[in-house]
Amino acid sequence: MLWKNRKNLITAVPVLLLLCLSCVNSGEKQPPTPSGSIEGKKIAIVVGQRYFRDVELSIPKARFEAEGALTTIVSSELSIAEGDEGTKIEPDILIDDLNVSVFDAVVFIGGSAVKKDFWDNPDAHAVCRQAVEKGKVLAAICWGPVVLAYAGVLEGKKATGHDAQNAHEILKSKGCIYTGQSVTVDGNIITAFGPSSADSFATAIIDALK
Repeated sequence: MLWKNRKNLITAVPVLLLLCLSCVNSGEKQPPTPSGSIEGKKIAIVVGQRYFRDVELSIPKARFEAEGALTTIVSSELSIAEGDEGTKIEPDILIDDLNVSVFDAVVFIGGSAVKKDFWDNPDAHAVCRQAVEKGKVLAAICWGPVVLAYAGVLEGKKATGHDAQNAHEILKSKGCIYTGQSVTVDGNIITAFGPSSADSFATAIIDALK
């Protein structure tokens, strides 16, 4: 009888372990399943040359393409752009050649590169203003929202962005209602705080394009 009970116990332990693992896994947050919900939408992703924030580019770009969108990399030069963690990407077009009319969304990626290449860039400012005028989705993450602020499109709008080096004070000085949230949506303008917001930033853009 004792041996029989031991055999039953040996058989039961793996089953219990599997049930426990199943319970743990069911509580984990699963990545969204791509549905092709923005099939054919065209998204211009603007990155600076040296150095953009890697995850702010890689996560949204992968999410957009998984949902069927067509992405175009835009920069200040056509030479290889580099992230601060070593990601390299070849731009498709220059910022001054960007025709906003043919895109459904324009997205500015953050990092020190956006500050150097686009904060004071008249072509980038013009792109922002055209996107708003044409009813496109205009999005920016980390230090990217400062480009929108200098373009004059955040006056009276709720927005967020990274607070390093007082970048958030620039947003406020340009009439922005700074929220400090992970992601803020105000009409067709979508802004996000930083790298940790990359996935939720992508989700907000996808939702806006549906």
